[in-house]
Amino acid sequence: MAAREGYDPRSGDVMAEPSTAYRYLHEEAPVHFFEAFEPPFYTLSRHRDVQAALLDIDTYSSEFGQGPRFSEPHGMLSDPPQHTFYRGLVQQAFTPRAIAAWAERIEEIAAELLDARADADAWDLHDDYAFPLPVIVIVEMLGVPGDDLQRFKRWSDVAVEAMGAEDPTPWAAEMGELAAYLLDAIRQRRAEPRDDLISALVAAEQDGRGLADVDVLSVVNQLFVGGNETTTSLIGNMVWRLLADRALWERLLAEPELADAAVEESLRFDSPVLGLYRTTTRDVELEGGAIPKDAKVMAHYAAANRDPRAFASPDEFSLDRGRNRHLSFGLGVHFCLGAPLARLEARIALRALLRRCPDLRLLGEGERIAPFFLWGRRRLPVAG
Repeated sequence: MAAREGYDPRSGDVMAEPSTAYRYLHEEAPVHFFEAFEPPFYTLSRHRDVQAALLDIDTYSSEFGQGPRFSEPHGMLSDPPQHTFYRGLVQQAFTPRAIAAWAERIEEIAAELLDARADADAWDLHDDYAFPLPVIVIVEMLGVPGDDLQRFKRWSDVAVEAMGAEDPTPWAAEMGELAAYLLDAIRQRRAEPRDDLISALVAAEQDGRGLADVDVLSVVNQLFVGGNETTTSLIGNMVWRLLADRALWERLLAEPELADAAVEESLRFDSPVLGLYRTTTRDVELEGGAIPKDAKVMAHYAAANRDPRAFASPDEFSLDRGRNRHLSFGLGVHFCLGAPLARLEARIALRALLRRCPDLRLLGEGERIAPFFLWGRRRLPVAG
């Protein structure tokens, strides 16, 4: 199925507001082929098709990466049984009890960040709050020095830029710096274990098997990028939408118990990851078209989350949605391991803002992050 002339997920209007394309995808091209990218890829946008693809790991494989390019099979980005082994090791550090134990520290970090901006007439919600909060958390979980925060900010920005670029080589040197930094930390933990996540990963075993340094590095890298960039976008997107519609913000001030609902609706309405990719292991026939074997396929979470077949009034941000079957964390065996932590951080971040900054207001729309398959603000000026 050919792309509609002029439709490009990287075009200015779609980059500015991806939802401008969702109705077209749902109604005219539920199986859309985008050939102006290397490699070209298909997009699934209807909720039932995305859900089915995420659950059918035999047909839609993660073996060659979940990004828009093919990659070598590796660790948690592989299919079972290898994926099952890796996830089992990492999950030992992400149990509900382990995540809940971070709540008090996350509240302290939120308070410290807001204290630092207490006397500012204007500040940047991204740089001063939404970014540092999850980064400090993941840095402390990993056990790396907190005074390296600015280095991690730069590495995080570079990782995001590289993910969205057709040619990521300009960022190879800085990504190499991050890899070297983390490898050094991993080797230190093998020599002198500590009470941190890297030490837990180094020590973890199943049936007498553990992870080599390069495998620990892959997992830590995924946790570092996935554990801060997506949560940063979740916090930024959520506050942006709530302040843009003052009635929503005022309602939350009156009913702060709706914070959980605000987090879930933000995940549905503004999914930080617009979609991830799979590779087909066979030819696929769907209602909207055919996909050949060995094709890259984008499971478009954000479009599925706005499908009117699955959600009433999908283009309305509602705090009363109730059961919210969004797909923003994926589904099935590759469901996002960090989802409970992201939810906890976003809930605490929102409640702290409601308590401390009830008069918060936007100073413009900010600036979008670069990759066409991610959605968030890299700048979001506010006052109050």
